[in-house]
Amino acid sequence: MDDGKGGRGRQFDYGDAAKSMQPEWWTAEPLWLTAEKQGLRTAIHMWPGSEAHIGGIDPAFVDKFNANEALDNKVRRILGWLDLPGEDESSDTADSRPQFIAAYVPDVDADGHAYGPNSTYIRSTIREADSMLGMLFSGLEERNLTDVVNVVIVSDHGMATTSTKRLIQLEDLIDTSLIEHTDGWPLYGLRPYDTSKSNVKSLYKNLRKAAKTSKYKGAFEVCLRDDDMPERYHFSVNHRIAPLWIVPTAGWAIVTKDEFNVEAGLEQEISYSPMGLHGYDNQHPLMRAIFVARGPAFPHTPGSLVEPFQNIEVYNIICDSLGLKPASNNGTIRLPLRPSGMHDGSVDVPEDIQDDPSLALPPPDGLIDSSKGASATLPPEVANLANRPDLMVPTEGVPPVSEATPSQIGPSSGSAASPSSEDEEVPETSTDGDEKGKHHTSWWSWVTGKIDAMKGWASSFFGSKDEQKAKDDNQNR
Repeated sequence: MDDGKGGRGRQFDYGDAAKSMQPEWWTAEPLWLTAEKQGLRTAIHMWPGSEAHIGGIDPAFVDKFNANEALDNKVRRILGWLDLPGEDESSDTADSRPQFIAAYVPDVDADGHAYGPNSTYIRSTIREADSMLGMLFSGLEERNLTDVVNVVIVSDHGMATTSTKRLIQLEDLIDTSLIEHTDGWPLYGLRPYDTSKSNVKSLYKNLRKAAKTSKYKGAFEVCLRDDDMPERYHFSVNHRIAPLWIVPTAGWAIVTKDEFNVEAGLEQEISYSPMGLHGYDNQHPLMRAIFVARGPAFPHTPGSLVEPFQNIEVYNIICDSLGLKPASNNGTIRLPLRPSGMHDGSVDVPEDIQDDPSLALPPPDGLIDSSKGASATLPPEVANLANRPDLMVPTEGVPPVSEATPSQIGPSSGSAASPSSEDEEVPETSTDGDEKGKHHTSWWSWVTGKIDAMKGWASSFFGSKDEQKAKDDNQNR
């Protein structure tokens, strides 16, 4: 693969910092770079790409990615930055307060992959993230910053449930000995040894025939980068893109026999993992992301609804909220946003997923059979989960900040909470289900209701993760 500077043969792997944190791979301008170039100090907590020295300018504060960082530590880190003195209050501008803070929370994505978006386990994860936001809003309120700070919550994708019954064996479709390299996942970009147009076209035709067989009808599409790649994918003009692509339908996954033998898996009823996947057609309902905002730049009635928009619009929205001039981009939406109505909590199941219960919304809470217990919702351990490039692994983790109870998130008089020892292990939180929900705010309640409706996570009567595991242990004795 070409890195854009003549370095052919190099490969980008964002799970490997040694391969991914070179700035030449990152050709777009992130928000923190736009802000720093215009004199606005930034603090970035584990946001993908923030360690890559993009554009030769680093954020004023940056925390390295750590998948095990406790959520309450994230809150203390954010509030600690807000407690720093302003530039007019500090003689040392290096320690002055940032005006833009971005924090990444990987928990929901990681557990969505591991347990699936329709599992009861993921509901507990959502509850924990909700509690984290409750702590953050409480901290802002204690600092009298509710009407000063803009808070924007976004995601970059949805999640679809996988199944052993929805697997595509790559060897069924093509002679893999003809392929030098495969790109991407769950979409598969094929780079054949013979890159002549005639050979690529021949492989394309054979794959198209396989897509029409009864075994795989409706399971995937085949696209040529230079011919019939859908324009709305914006995925055809970069030299790094493979010439031939297999594009699975949402909920389907492509696997090699080394990763998972589909025939054996079906015969032996082996569960495939990861149990949740994304990266499909962004117009599919299950790939819908979230955008929630509150603050002086969003002076709308809580629960206001805006029409769906592409994630490329977020950049301009944030720039406008900070008074920044955006770099050139394809976004068109600018502040102020124009609500089209109010959220009512109802969600219609799209027709294209109504015929597949494992992809659509599960039964209402009252219809869940509690006699099956939590064990029915927790997946078995499957070794191939960690082999996928989509699953992020820690680079060098940021150590934990000092422990504090949720009531200890008020304004501090010192500097921002910061790491102490790089070898210190991140402690696990031990709050039970009741404590997790204690910090919810009424403002956020409509958001969780919307998430529940869209994702259909099961009833909270299953309890917390620890309670679910305890039930599992009792049933297996």
